[in-house]
Amino acid sequence: MKKIIILLLISVLTIWMFIRENSIGELNPQVGKNIIDVHVHVAGLGYGDSGCFVSDAMRNNIRFPFYLWAMGVSEDELISEGDQLLFKKLSKRIAQSKVVKQSVILALDGFVGVDGQLDRQQTQLYVPNEYVAQQTALYDNLLFGASINPNRKDALERLQVVKGQGALLIKWIPSIMNIDPANPAYIPFYKQMAKLNIPLLTHTGMEKSFANADDELADPVRLKLPLELGVTVIAAHIATTGKNQGENNFERILPMIKQYKNLYVDISSLTQINKLNYLSRALKDKAIREKMIYGTDWPLQFFPIISPWYHINHISLNDAYTVGGIPNQWDRDVALKSALGVPKEVFLRTEVLLK
Repeated sequence: MKKIIILLLISVLTIWMFIRENSIGELNPQVGKNIIDVHVHVAGLGYGDSGCFVSDAMRNNIRFPFYLWAMGVSEDELISEGDQLLFKKLSKRIAQSKVVKQSVILALDGFVGVDGQLDRQQTQLYVPNEYVAQQTALYDNLLFGASINPNRKDALERLQVVKGQGALLIKWIPSIMNIDPANPAYIPFYKQMAKLNIPLLTHTGMEKSFANADDELADPVRLKLPLELGVTVIAAHIATTGKNQGENNFERILPMIKQYKNLYVDISSLTQINKLNYLSRALKDKAIREKMIYGTDWPLQFFPIISPWYHINHISLNDAYTVGGIPNQWDRDVALKSALGVPKEVFLRTEVLLK
């Protein structure tokens, strides 16, 4: 009798696994392995002469061990194999995805003071362009996203260098980099960006991933200057957190999306627990849908930050159950966003925009 029960349980489990595995494809848009993730972060501790560093404030922060865990590395591994190990692991995971073919790996410049020099004491996370350019060149599925603080004395020269290295965009987190996008001193930098046709991917909204941040600098309204100078701007996260001047940042960016043809938004992090319902709300607006591009904000792709069960007011229980069983992080992210109604063209728009 016991053997019969065991055989029945094995049979049920086998059927369940077959149904679950075959239902995964139904949640993904029919695009094949053609998606580019525009928003992937890396970090390092300086091992292997990477040039990366993390501030003491961040290393002593409760978030630090979780970030290492989310990236799938330990400090011991980085010590023995170098920070470069992360790129190797990233490439392997993306290669295993059924739908994502490439990811833009983002460098991150630091806090630059009035003297035009990097201020290491106020920089929380630093990932140099040279390091990211070198590492992404080793893998076909990793693309180079540069970062230049326009407060640097040699910002224009650096812009020319990264363009020559194949950088597809410039990444900012203004609230931790001491960047005011509305600063008229940046006009020459913006004009050069427009001339080189290199987009700006910039964080918008409140920033809670770091030890401290000046959230006023990530007010989306401050992006009007580069937009008016012809820069293609990608507002990360559609400004879905925080307020400025008593108004939600999300409400502040909505009229801008319709006003500026060169303003796009990425949908990275929009399935996180602190941003519930924003993606579904944004998808109802045709003007916003036509400006959306796909990104994940990796490595922030883990429970309890993200779970399909947080979205059962927008997706079915079966979809939540199925998405939760997808092992690959990129496939799971695409499946959840597809279940929420993100159309096929959004997943394919990154490649068109970055050409």
